[in-house]
Parts: sequence; structure tokens; C-alpha cells
Amino acid sequence: MSTLGRSGVQVSELAFGAAAIGNLFTEVGEEQAHEAVTAAWQRGIRYFDTAPHYGIGLSERRLGAALRERPRDQYTVSTKVGRRLEPSSSGGDDLADGFAVPATHRRVWDFTADGVRRTLEASLERLGLDHVDVVYLHDPDDHAEQAFHEGYPALEKLRSEGVVGAIGAGMNQAGMLTRFVRDTDVDVVLCAGRYTLLDQDALTELLPAAQERGTSVVIGGAFNSGLLADPRPGATYNYAQAPAEVLDRALRLKSVADRHGTTLRAAALAFCAAHPAVASVLVGVRSAAEVHDCADQFAATVPAAFWQEARDTGLLPADVPVPAEESS
Repeated sequence: MSTLGRSGVQVSELAFGAAAIGNLFTEVGEEQAHEAVTAAWQRGIRYFDTAPHYGIGLSERRLGAALRERPRDQYTVSTKVGRRLEPSSSGGDDLADGFAVPATHRRVWDFTADGVRRTLEASLERLGLDHVDVVYLHDPDDHAEQAFHEGYPALEKLRSEGVVGAIGAGMNQAGMLTRFVRDTDVDVVLCAGRYTLLDQDALTELLPAAQERGTSVVIGGAFNSGLLADPRPGATYNYAQAPAEVLDRALRLKSVADRHGTTLRAAALAFCAAHPAVASVLVGVRSAAEVHDCADQFAATVPAAFWQEARDTGLLPADVPVPAEESS
């Protein structure tokens, strides 16, 4: 277990990303979603991340239902604010926003203090909880000033009142997260897709700043939305078809992994976890089988020779932190 900043909130080193059980891209049945959370618990995962955005509330409802039978003091839940859900009668589905659910609600960008509180209250109701442990400002890319001047102070107040244990921001970019680390008193930032075997953008400023400030980093998107889990023509990279040169790098990394008796999935997860600022690696899973595979890969030792060859061939920068020094 790792502690988020100075908050005292603890997270498991491998975390359950609940977007998929909110029907990300394709439908997931109720039983399958419940079995995925149960499998995560069986494998020692105790940190679960969700958001209103994921299936316009479906992810939160399913996660809350699956955790209801578990002791509340034994797991950590994070959710997010910034997209407030309002009922909608427009009909149709939500696939334009990535989720295979009926469009019963619409998302309203809202990082105001009132919006933060209302969004969190609705999340607690869907989760069936009286509190969550971590709240992130969710994707404030185009709403920076409101997020910094209204949303963040609202979270700070909720933390001081003891309503939440830790606060932060979750984004698919490193630049604004670095600003949160340097200019606010967040406990943690969730950085998706910007610290992987294929993209080390977070290494330039975010991770060093987090280390310096004692701020924790949770890494999401370790597989860059699929390419590093199964590199093949047509695979997705950052939620679009992988460009040819990126696919080529992924295939070369897979060949190195094969040569050294490991898997690209194991290397992808180990790479994210190796940086000292990283408290947890968040994986999106939609079934018990995917949970067990991720847990197995995360527990595997990646040979030092893999990291050495990846560096020697330029597939990884020479100075990037890797876990190789403690293995052979």
C-alpha cells in the first residue's frame, strides 16, 4: 500500500479503473461487472476509481453495489467532479461520448464551488456511500481558470471539513497537472497515458515536480488504450488507430519482451510503477479474466535484460527509471 501525499489515504499499488464497467465502448453485463470487482478484491486490489462521466453514472452505481458487502475501512474509492449530470429527454445513446448506455442524462461542465458539491453529493448517492476517499477535478483542460479559482478551493474546503480525505486532478495531459502540483496543495494527480513505454511526457516536469513537492501520482492508461496490451494493425493508441510508427515501436518492444521471456503487458505495468513518485497504477478492466491477467502481469518480474535492450536500442531513454536494478 502507498499513501497519497500527506493525506493519510492509502491505495494499493495496482488499482481498478471502473470506466469499462460503465460500458466504455461496449456493453458489460451486470453480473460481469460485479465479478470483475469481486476478482479485484480477491487479488488484493483495494483502490477503485470511478467518475460520473463513466456511463453517465452507471460505473458509480455498479461499483457501489459491488463494494457494498465489503468492509468500508478496507478500500479506497475515488471519483471525480467537473461534469455535472442533468436529466435529458433527447433519447438515443451515449456512444458519441464513448459509452454504450442510453442518453438519459447530459454532461454539463461545471467547476464552480456549487457544482463541485452538487456533483459529489450525486456521486455519493449513486455509490451508496457516505464519503469517498479521493476526489479529482476531471479533465479541466478547457476550464483552467474556473478549476483553479473555484473548483480547487471547493475541494480544499471539503478536505478541511473531513468530507474527503485527499484531493487532486485527473487528466490526459502532464502540463496542467504540473501546474496543480506546483501552485496548489493537491495530495495526488491522476495522469493518464502520459507515462508509458511509448510516451514519457510526464517525465519532463510532472514527475520531478511531484517528487519535489511530496505529491503522489497515480498513472492511468498504462497500455495507451490498448496498443501496449496487444500490438497489432488496427490497435488503438490514445483512443484512435495507432499511427504506423507508434505501432512499429510497440511491436519492437513486444519482440524484446518475447526474447527475454516476459510479456509486453508486464513490462508496461512495471514501467509505470517504477518511478518513485508513482503511488498506484490504474488499469481499466471489464471482466474477472482481465483482472486476473493484469494482477498476474503486475506481479511478474521483468528481467533486467529487457530494460537494458530497450535502452540500448533507443526504445526507451537511457535515463528513465526502470525496476531492472533490483532484478536479473
